[in-house]
Amino acid sequence: MLQNRFQKILVPLDGSLNSIRGLNEAISLARQSNAAITGIYVIPNFSPKVAQILKSYRIVLMKNAKKIMSHARTSTARHGISFNEKVVVSGDLVKTIAGYAKSSKSDIIVMGSRGEGNPRKEYLGSVANGVLHDSKIPVLIVK
Repeated sequence: MLQNRFQKILVPLDGSLNSIRGLNEAISLARQSNAAITGIYVIPNFSPKVAQILKSYRIVLMKNAKKIMSHARTSTARHGISFNEKVVVSGDLVKTIAGYAKSSKSDIIVMGSRGEGNPRKEYLGSVANGVLHDSKIPVLIVK
């Protein structure tokens, strides 16, 4: 069994079906090892000029983040799993996810193979692929 193998699991969330699959796998791991899950949602950081134009879009993204985190909190609570959330604004999703995993002392990153990005990207997904190569901790990619 995985008893006490993982204590902190980081799950990048974007609302896509694959990120929900990642969350579900993280819940399974957390149940087996009595771990806590932290969901991370990264809002893109735009240049100041673009940010001014897209101000209302950022509000929509923040509402979306809250909705996704609420869903994740409900899903984890159903299984008795502790859930923490982290919403950050960053221009580099990969470095933000990998960096937060390291700074929060997460034991593993569990993420979907592709998120809300361009479906024509490589099969694994550019963010998942980047995190896999950039992270100093184990990464579990869920298809």
